[in-house]
Amino acid sequence: MSLSKEAVQLITDNALAAAGKVLPTNTPAVLVPDSATVVDLERYQLGRSRFRGTYSTHSLADFSGYVVERAAPDAKGFIDQDAMSCVVLFNIGTPLNPGHADDRAVLRLKASAAFAAVQAVGGQAMNQKAMSDWIEDWHQHLVATAEDGTGMSIAKAIAAVRTITVKASSESDHAVGETRASRSTMDQIEASSKETLPAWLDFKVIPFEGLGEQVIRLRVSVITSGTQPVLKLRWIGEEAQREEIAQEFKAVLDEKVGAAASLSLGTFDAK
Repeated sequence: MSLSKEAVQLITDNALAAAGKVLPTNTPAVLVPDSATVVDLERYQLGRSRFRGTYSTHSLADFSGYVVERAAPDAKGFIDQDAMSCVVLFNIGTPLNPGHADDRAVLRLKASAAFAAVQAVGGQAMNQKAMSDWIEDWHQHLVATAEDGTGMSIAKAIAAVRTITVKASSESDHAVGETRASRSTMDQIEASSKETLPAWLDFKVIPFEGLGEQVIRLRVSVITSGTQPVLKLRWIGEEAQREEIAQEFKAVLDEKVGAAASLSLGTFDAK
């Protein structure tokens, strides 16, 4: 008696399903028929097969406490200084005994309101009202200094910004010779104020929760190319100071969680 093609396929599928033939691959795999379905039974168990999940926070103190509490022998952390973030993988395992790397804690520091404000204003062209309003809003963080190095009150700094005037003058030179005549004109534009304008504004701020205080020096510039004066604040030594903040971030993490996880600079993609 000959068997139909469908009957032969059914017998083959049943044999494969019963045997679950293991394939010689680096990653464990078995041969099953197309009609078979793999069912994850974890949801029917009393508990999960293993602990996994992601804890995320902006708080350095809470992140440190969680990592210390969950300390694992092979836990590894990766610090991204550009993003001011850190990821700790508790079950990353080792090259000889790799883990799933899906039990993790993630820290993303959030800039304080004051630090966000000083970053937003740097290099921005502002009219007199906008600049005086900004100084008034953040006066508790500011110390004003005149060009000669003497200190001045914030009230005087605000008054000086509000009373800037622009004066324009022209100077002409004429020269006449036997065969030629020449003329040159030089325009001068000068900005002045009834009060002494601040040359620098020192902005005291804690950039991120858990880090120390920084003093950001802002150079005050007045631009007179338009019909109205425009002011700008330039963060002096911005790149160097940002690097200093990033280094402090790494140092604080080393101090707080270095014993609970091995920390490295960089990022890790657990594919």
